[in-house]
Amino acid sequence: MSIPGDKPFQPTKSLGPVEPDFRILIVDDDPALRRTFPHVLAHPGRSFDETGSIAEAIVRLEQQHYDLVLLDYRLPDASGLALLDWLVERRRDEAVIIISGEDAIDAAIGALRRGADDYVRKPYHVAQLQRAVESTLHKGALEKANRAMSQRLRASEQLHRYLVESSPDLIFTLDAEGRFSYINPRIKPLLGFERNALMRRPFTTLVMPEDIDRICNLLNQPSRMPGESFNVELRLRRSRGSSIDDCVTVSLTGLPMLAQPGDSRSAGLYGVARDISERKRAEEIISFQAYHDQLTHLPNRVLFKDRLELAIAQAQRRTGALAVMFIDIDRFKLVNDTYGHAEGDALLRAIAARLSTTLRRGDTLARLGGDEFTILLPDINVPEDAETIATKILDALAAPITLSQGDYRATMSIGIALFPRDGTTAEDLTRHADIAMYQVKRSGKNAFRFFDPALNTHHHERITLENDLRNALLRGEFELHYQPQVSIARRQIVGMEALLRWRHPVLGSLSPNTFIQVAEELGMIGEISRWVMEEACTQLAQWRSAGHLELRMSVNLSPLDFDKRDIVSSITGCLARHALPPGQIELEITESLMMNDTADVATKVRELRSAGLSVAIDDFGTGYSALAYLQKFPVSTLKIDRSFVRDLDGPSTNPIISAITGIARGFALDIVAEGVEQPEQAEALQMLGCDVMQGYWFARPAPAHEAQEWLAQPARLFAGH
Repeated sequence: MSIPGDKPFQPTKSLGPVEPDFRILIVDDDPALRRTFPHVLAHPGRSFDETGSIAEAIVRLEQQHYDLVLLDYRLPDASGLALLDWLVERRRDEAVIIISGEDAIDAAIGALRRGADDYVRKPYHVAQLQRAVESTLHKGALEKANRAMSQRLRASEQLHRYLVESSPDLIFTLDAEGRFSYINPRIKPLLGFERNALMRRPFTTLVMPEDIDRICNLLNQPSRMPGESFNVELRLRRSRGSSIDDCVTVSLTGLPMLAQPGDSRSAGLYGVARDISERKRAEEIISFQAYHDQLTHLPNRVLFKDRLELAIAQAQRRTGALAVMFIDIDRFKLVNDTYGHAEGDALLRAIAARLSTTLRRGDTLARLGGDEFTILLPDINVPEDAETIATKILDALAAPITLSQGDYRATMSIGIALFPRDGTTAEDLTRHADIAMYQVKRSGKNAFRFFDPALNTHHHERITLENDLRNALLRGEFELHYQPQVSIARRQIVGMEALLRWRHPVLGSLSPNTFIQVAEELGMIGEISRWVMEEACTQLAQWRSAGHLELRMSVNLSPLDFDKRDIVSSITGCLARHALPPGQIELEITESLMMNDTADVATKVRELRSAGLSVAIDDFGTGYSALAYLQKFPVSTLKIDRSFVRDLDGPSTNPIISAITGIARGFALDIVAEGVEQPEQAEALQMLGCDVMQGYWFARPAPAHEAQEWLAQPARLFAGH
């Protein structure tokens, strides 16, 4: 069939596997017409398939979706209406244009009723066909786009509804009167209310009374800007069955709904409330931890300083007075080292509880750390008020504290500073109370003392000494001097006592009396004792290598060394490292160690003796009550204290020495007399049965190289004697 306006078909160039915009199926039994349609309807993005029967068209449609079907009305195997029915039955959305030579109007009506989009009667003009195709494809594209948009809207609505309904936040809307118009299901698990029960009820129904005014002001004020939101923290009621006895803290973000553009009146509110109860609790915990001690829950240093500064400001305004106490637990380190930190913590909690019972309302007890506490006493009238409380504190600790390891009697050293007499700042008052406390420590502990300005200078000297002592080991400032122990009968050196000296860079050579107590208070005595033991063993090993195999080395131990669990293994390990016979080492302990006897100390002394070491009691007799302990402590030597030797000028002038020598013979113990400075003393001691002596009459303590010369020529010590 010839079609007017026929143009040659120009196939589009292949651009690869690009999906065409429109697929068109031509169903017509005229081959010439099927070939002509693609030419006259050619357009970028269109592709054409063709078939000559209804059956073939159905096969194509089952394999492929088409945007448009150009369908002849009459075909060899069936009418085009049959294909329309097939499309309807399968709910296909292909557009269909019927091309027919039928003149009857019923044919067109029947086709359109069965779903045809257009009806073109033969013969037709090409432009007519082109317009019909263009219009139908355009209509189909619009419908397709509309369906896609509707689908996206439905998906979006479903998504947003899902997000709102399953949100962990409480999401709601309010009407212009502030009543609920929507609430998501979160209301039930968050607050315990059924959402249907709250619909059309005011939002303030849920608000705690203290917060109602704030939220009402926000809901009622006109928005300054359209769409301007606000955020506020509120406490909402939580329903507990039949009663309402709890609340939840929420962060509420509200967005007013405006009545119309340009109108500042609110038509309602979009609201999102997030439960921040856990966050608030965490903030409270963090805040508490920042200002309180975690072990005792007492105020810490920061909070104590803040309260003290406030109390000072108030006292200055009223011309009043206040007191600051600095408290340190005596010998607390002993508990930690002996029983472990868990027992130490239990002791701190028990002491904190007892201290709290002694204070007045308005006083502040704080823990600074370790075993240090401070107390603020505001509004005191006279110093005696602070003295009364200090006495109550000491009395409160008089009863033993029960720990898992047994009862423990805690004592305290308390320093007191008064405002304004002893300082006008928090720093000065705390520091001066600390200085007074240290003076109590040095004076015997378990007491209290007020600050005295004269203590300040001594305290600065003490702090300087402490700082220098901490670095003395690292800087190698310690050294050992040696004093010989001689046998008068054999006229030879039988032992050397190792004596510690500190070569202070400014103060020169310092004896142990100057710094050992400080080292004990600082907890450094263990390190120093280990260094002394190591150095003495090293020197003895050198002298033994030089042939002095019978020489004995005496080493002094601090009573605090016996608080260490590993004291025995530490000493025996040192001997093993230097290959020394245990019998050539003598450990000197004080009589006071026996006087403060514990079963643990006696056990350690027995272990040292069992390991082969000698144990001497230094300054024996000064306690006047050590005799009962000689059976419990298996010592090997008694050292007669220099205080008994000092005035000795004949064998009958000191009955105490006679008694000591008699005790030594009775217990089969060796005797060493120290502090021998005169020949009469040496003669008297020898007549009393004491053969081994040491003192200035023979030699002063000297460095190892001088002691080496004595060992090489021992006769020098007896020249002229």
